[in-house]
Amino acid sequence: MTTVPAPKSSPQPADRSNSTPVFALKELVARLHREQHKTQDLLSSLGYALRSFNNLNQFLELIPLMASRVTDADGGALFLFKPNGQVSLARLHCQDSSHCQDIRRALETVSRQVTTTSLATATPGPTGVIPTYRGMAALDYQVSHYLGSEIQLFGTAILVKNVERGRLYVFSEDPTYDWTETRQKLVRLVADQTAVAIANEELKIELRNKERLDRELEIGAEIQRQLLPRQCPQIAGVALAAHCKTANRVGGDYYDFIPVHHAASPVEDSQSSCWGLAIGDVMGKGVPAGLIMTMTRGMLRAEVLNGHSPARILQHLNLVYYADLENSHRFVTLFYSEYDPQTQILHYSNAAHHPPLLWQAATNTIKRLDTLGMLIGLDASTQYQDAQVQLSPGDTLIYYTDGFTDAGNQSGDRFDEENLIRAFRWACEHCLNPQEILEYLFDQVQQFIGSHRCNEDDMTLIVMQVKPQAVSS
Repeated sequence: MTTVPAPKSSPQPADRSNSTPVFALKELVARLHREQHKTQDLLSSLGYALRSFNNLNQFLELIPLMASRVTDADGGALFLFKPNGQVSLARLHCQDSSHCQDIRRALETVSRQVTTTSLATATPGPTGVIPTYRGMAALDYQVSHYLGSEIQLFGTAILVKNVERGRLYVFSEDPTYDWTETRQKLVRLVADQTAVAIANEELKIELRNKERLDRELEIGAEIQRQLLPRQCPQIAGVALAAHCKTANRVGGDYYDFIPVHHAASPVEDSQSSCWGLAIGDVMGKGVPAGLIMTMTRGMLRAEVLNGHSPARILQHLNLVYYADLENSHRFVTLFYSEYDPQTQILHYSNAAHHPPLLWQAATNTIKRLDTLGMLIGLDASTQYQDAQVQLSPGDTLIYYTDGFTDAGNQSGDRFDEENLIRAFRWACEHCLNPQEILEYLFDQVQQFIGSHRCNEDDMTLIVMQVKPQAVSS
């Protein structure tokens, strides 16, 4: 028997019809997967550049290129708004280099025209001139107009701290190109990265400026520390203590001890010679006050050499300050005194400074040392007065600035003169020397304002005590 082989089965029509859509679907999925990976790689590269580049210009070079690559567009343009109100074409990328020069010329024309419109309608802002909505609408219109209606264009804002600092445009010459929601989101993502780069660069500049200012402040503070007395002088029959606590690194408080050698009665012994004791306060704080304080020191020391009375010295200072600081709204309070160890007389004159307090040991009373006179530099015609007081053994005198009496606590109360007088009286009765008195008064103010708070103003204190006479055995 002959065996006839069975005929081979041929593919069914249904199999042929099903294979083509499945294959196409797989190809579509694979292509989308590749595009997704490409987009992720490009955005990762942009993120790496953001973290790695120290030069903002290098990073901005990538922006139009990346924006066009992640969206499969033909090119991109980055416009930035400068602080002076100018709108500039910062970067441009074109796939077709043959058209790039024409596109660049067109967009540079746009930037010049829109700059004129922007400056006419702009408003001042924290980073310079901020273009108005009218200027932004003009930019969108002009870019679209110069590129042509056949170009598929999309633009988005570059926002730094909610302020529009530029615009990113991406374009395609393909008439079938469609700006899908996904593509728009990708362009916005690149624009956001651009905004972060601009903000980072401005922050770095701000930090560098702050570091430079910190160095300058530190130099200024060091100079000021060098100008203030490093230690109290040795004056016959007198014990001294002094301290200046600045609210900022550079302060406006001033105190000084100046040897006085009058030509009429020169004294070779420095301890027995007259000494000038000065304390002052420049209105304001920080570097400007510190500069005026430094000027005050030099001018006062120069005037003391002329041998004039305290009132005449203040008069001369006032005339010079008024000429130099007119309309500056910077004035100085100053109390200047001269102590003669031979007679134990203190000569003084006051230019609107807080009057020093004198505790007289014999009567246990406190006296304010004051004379009439206005702020230094306020009125050129101001007259100052001389006064004097006879000191006795055991008498104690404090010179202070308003940082003491104006010190405030959490309740808003001030450590006024009444509290200072009360604390000063107690210190004179219980403390053994000027240094203990000084430390006690500073401690009382700190307790008043709170142990964890800092005073808002400079605090300076000089304590001068006439030594009690030695008891002979």
